[in-house]
Amino acid sequence: MKFMLQPIHAGKLTLNNRLVLPPMATSKAEADGQVSQGIIDYYAEKSEGGYISLIIIEHSFIMPVGKASEQQMSIAEDRMIPQLKRLAEVIHKNGSKAVMQINHAGSAATMEVIGTTPVGPSAVPNPRRGNIPKELTTAEIADIVQGFKEAARRVKEAGFDGVEIHSAHGYLLNQFFSPLTNKRTDEYGGDIFGRIHIHIQIIEAVRIEVGDDFPILLRLGASDFMDGGITIEDSQIAAREFEKAGISMLDISGGFSGYNVAELAEKQGYFAPLTEAIKRVVSIPVILTGGITDINAAEKLLAEGKTDLIGVGRAILKDSKWAQRSIESLR
Repeated sequence: MKFMLQPIHAGKLTLNNRLVLPPMATSKAEADGQVSQGIIDYYAEKSEGGYISLIIIEHSFIMPVGKASEQQMSIAEDRMIPQLKRLAEVIHKNGSKAVMQINHAGSAATMEVIGTTPVGPSAVPNPRRGNIPKELTTAEIADIVQGFKEAARRVKEAGFDGVEIHSAHGYLLNQFFSPLTNKRTDEYGGDIFGRIHIHIQIIEAVRIEVGDDFPILLRLGASDFMDGGITIEDSQIAAREFEKAGISMLDISGGFSGYNVAELAEKQGYFAPLTEAIKRVVSIPVILTGGITDINAAEKLLAEGKTDLIGVGRAILKDSKWAQRSIESLR
């Protein structure tokens, strides 16, 4: 059997193949963050036939000050749950598993969207935006940990198969992890263990809230691809700690580089050096994304042990039948 067609387990989550639709913002939510009919239709189309084993829903903000953009989905209030249930049911009916990504934008937010000064671990310029956020107090950090915990509860109540914590692409948890933006001298800064202290608190709080059987994924910006930023060696240390704290699966991407690294963009699976390095230090499954448009290239990456699962985003965004054609070509 082809590697892509083999089932895989992550805690209590069983996937029927290795193909994942990674989270991609649709900007189709209602103005208040509610799931719209447009979002239902989008995920119904992408999941049709169940060829994609796991669909990770686009990032949803856990609190208003953490909203990244207009028409972003919300997981900040219990009133969002009924429509989220509809979304999970549509994906399940089509035969795919569904995980929801939860996020706080931190200094990647804008005053225009949130109506106030964005926050961050330290009052230093955001490398991508240039704006200087308000430094979070320890009490505000505790509120954010609680926000992630409550968001994860809502995800579970809505019937999803797991929750993904977003720590990539220059958002808040990436900002805490990166030496570029975390200049704190308290327990949330300093060495790598200080810089991931908020991550560990969130993982542990979420695990207590959702129970031992509910999968928790974490999207890790494993390198900033910038001088003085996160290195893969940092991420190997962090990945071990995340696994110990209760993470079921790691979804690897870029840090402040975002999901597209110009010098690597021509390569199929250009984050493979990151996933390969992470796989050496953890026993939980790892997802590789990054420019994969050819199912045979994906199969080769799996066969070579570079990753456990393959995320295909842009190709499926452009062509909803990509997954069907690709999976059937391997059978």
